[in-house]
Amino acid sequence: MSSLLEVWNSAASSPFQPTIGKNNQLLVGSVLLFGALLLTGYFSLNRSLVNVALVGVPASLAVGFGAVYTICAVGVYV
Repeated sequence: MSSLLEVWNSAASSPFQPTIGKNNQLLVGSVLLFGALLLTGYFSLNRSLVNVALVGVPASLAVGFGAVYTICAVGVYV
């Protein structure tokens, strides 16, 4: 079992590299928010129990992730 100091020192040689870089966060956030707007509009026109799972849940997730990416891109870290 390794000590905390050994884990800390081994992590120092491999810095964190995010999947989506800082330069692309605004684009990803904007695309997610625009897609959420389209899905929300479609959902509001065709409400049914099936559309809640097929359209409503993805729209909600897109709004959530899109908002976080957008505010991180402009410098507000959550």
